[in-house]
Amino acid sequence: MRFVWAVAAFVLAAVMIGAGIAQRTIFQGPRTETTAISAEDDTPYLLIDGAVLNQLPGTQTLRAQAPGDLFASYGRTADMQAWLSDSSYTHVTLGDDGGLDTAVVEPEQTAAEGDTGDDTASTEDPAAGGADAPGEGDAAADGDAATDDATEATAGRSPVGSDLWLDEYQQKDLLIAPLQLPEGMSVLVASDGTAPAPSKVTVTWPLQTSTPWAGPLIVGGGILMAVGVFLYILGIRHARRKRGPRRKGLPLPVTEPIDIATAEGDKGVISSSRARTRRSVGSGRRAFAVLPVVAVSALLFSGCSADAWPQLAPTPTPTPTTTVVAPEGQQAPAVTKAQAERILTRISATVADADAAMDGDLADTRLEGAALAARDTNYKLRGAIADYPAPAPILAKPLEIILPQAFDSWPRSVIAVADDETSKTSSIMIMTQQDAWADYKVSYIGSLEASTSLPKLAPAYIGAPQIEPDSPFLLLPPDEVAAAYSDIINKGEESEFYDLFESDGDQLRESIAADRQRRLDEFNQTGATTGNLQFSSAAGSQPPFALQTVESGAIVAVNINELDTVTPTNPDAVIKLLDNPTVKALTGVEQSATGFVTTYSDQVFFYVPGPGSNEKIRLLGYSSDLLDAKVIS
Repeated sequence: MRFVWAVAAFVLAAVMIGAGIAQRTIFQGPRTETTAISAEDDTPYLLIDGAVLNQLPGTQTLRAQAPGDLFASYGRTADMQAWLSDSSYTHVTLGDDGGLDTAVVEPEQTAAEGDTGDDTASTEDPAAGGADAPGEGDAAADGDAATDDATEATAGRSPVGSDLWLDEYQQKDLLIAPLQLPEGMSVLVASDGTAPAPSKVTVTWPLQTSTPWAGPLIVGGGILMAVGVFLYILGIRHARRKRGPRRKGLPLPVTEPIDIATAEGDKGVISSSRARTRRSVGSGRRAFAVLPVVAVSALLFSGCSADAWPQLAPTPTPTPTTTVVAPEGQQAPAVTKAQAERILTRISATVADADAAMDGDLADTRLEGAALAARDTNYKLRGAIADYPAPAPILAKPLEIILPQAFDSWPRSVIAVADDETSKTSSIMIMTQQDAWADYKVSYIGSLEASTSLPKLAPAYIGAPQIEPDSPFLLLPPDEVAAAYSDIINKGEESEFYDLFESDGDQLRESIAADRQRRLDEFNQTGATTGNLQFSSAAGSQPPFALQTVESGAIVAVNINELDTVTPTNPDAVIKLLDNPTVKALTGVEQSATGFVTTYSDQVFFYVPGPGSNEKIRLLGYSSDLLDAKVIS
């Protein structure tokens, strides 16, 4: 009977294991779903709408195949359409019936020029020469040539390295890009912006094909097989015991008497050896029979993933966390944090190369405004003075704070704070993108002390709206902050704006006062009787910039100019630049009978609270650089 149960266990185990394996193989079905995207038109760009990528749940794998270099990037759909607005491209969207719709989108600018040309031709006066009028015909031809040139120029624009992309991929011959795009994103596929975009493009999604009973069947079958083996061993053992010894004793020949003690001792040794041998052989057989079953069961068990088991545990409920909700109608943030880190890394590398080569044109590709003006002066001075120090590098990582402007159009800006682990200070900067095709440029940059406390800012995924320069909803409008602070520098406590600004911790005012007193003492040692040194401050030429904070205040960046004016008081005296190589290098002269004006540029960041706040305007960070020096005419 034991053999019957063992055979039944073997058969049932084989059926269970076979059924479990079949669920994971031949009965499981396809693991992925693939959609082919065909672009028959030879346009240089292929834009795949986000709805195409999200028609199935899960991550997406984009594949593009074509000879040569291949490129793919993703970003917000509106941003990509703006970047492609002056070019012809193929747009792939999801139709109402669930199929893919492919259409060629023509450049907006070219279409507008074409319409203008057609209207002009239709209103020509035949009496004046009609279509053969030389002046109008030439103008139309010139317009068509200009349109063709514009189309060729935009078609040849490479998409590689644009600051607009959230991420990009570059490979040769075959491009594979794993994606997981949310709603509102699209993918751009191209080669180099001139050659046609790849025509063989596919999107693949993983399919959720779970087999919850495969694991229990395989493991249960393995256990049942082990039970069958055990029953089989018991059956063999029972059969052997039931059969017993059946041989009769043979007659012994007549022998000589033997020593009984010796015989019993030998017999005992022989019996013990045989018993030990039988036990060893029996144990080996059981181990040999059970070991393969355990090994096979363990192997099958290890091959079952989580989707091969029934999910008996309840699905965990996410715990709500404190979030900041964007105001109704607020637009999307200009960049993401990862995008800002990549942009700052590019800016830092480009400016470092420009600093090393003292190349103002290269610096102009990533700097503008007050930041660029300070760099240009530094390059000029380093070219004339061997030991003049290089400017501080622009920090890119680690990026601690990012506050993008919430704005869908252009220009759009970002406030970023990066730490300098060497000097234990931080840099605060503003970078701006003027249009969809431009790179981000740093316009303001300053240093934050370790003790500086920034106001509460909106998270990067929400962003903040820009404050208008003349906004009345702050303690002081942004376009009046520079002039008011300059008045405090000039007049001190006598300024009408003194009570609006926090004086405690204002290191800029302290450093300006100390530096002015030092230079005045040095000047009076030799020129007190023949010359006059005066100091003044005024708002600089760079426009202010402000982004709103959470408490209805704003971070405001302004430009302030400090002017040092030295003039002779004696008509026979001249001002000599004996110990001032910087002014000598900028003016190109060593002395002047009319005097000199030296300008220092301050890039200053303030926190300006709202009008109902009890706080004062607080200095956050700043940088000061020599800007210019001129001879008084």
